[in-house]
Amino acid sequence: MSNSDQTQSSLKQLHQALGIPSDYAANCALPLCLEPSALVDTELDFYQRRQKLTPTAFSAWSRMREAATSQGISLFLISAFRGYQYQHDLIARKLEKGQPIESILRVNAAPGYSEHHSGRAVDIGTMDCDALSESFGKTNAYQWLVDNSDGYGFSLSYPRDNPFGIDFEPWHWCYKEE
Repeated sequence: MSNSDQTQSSLKQLHQALGIPSDYAANCALPLCLEPSALVDTELDFYQRRQKLTPTAFSAWSRMREAATSQGISLFLISAFRGYQYQHDLIARKLEKGQPIESILRVNAAPGYSEHHSGRAVDIGTMDCDALSESFGKTNAYQWLVDNSDGYGFSLSYPRDNPFGIDFEPWHWCYKEE
């Protein structure tokens, strides 16, 4: 069995365990995100947890964060790389709390389809704003990212009314393909 076949088989099992519809991939329009072969440690995130990114994404994130800081804008990591199993466990915890899978999939992509698997996505926070809150979209940090992130290779993944059916996530930015 090839690595691709093993990945597909593993993802199918994770989806079945969560009750994700079998036509999810065809209907969500999200690309399959493979886990990278090389990751590096980043700074600790806001919660003092270890995080990882691809080497080039980490370099770009560091440059972007430093540029923002030099202009009086606070940016910090909330989340970076997540493996397929981590994504499964995150969704499973929400299911255990009684959230329906349809609601969960509007804020969390199914295992295999989260940009966090690529090692290039970052969830970003700033001071005086709750983490992972839509109110981040009203901060100076968000506006700075809108105006400057492209120069560092990052773009907002889930703007309002995006084609993926994911709710607006002003905190979720992804480094472009390496």
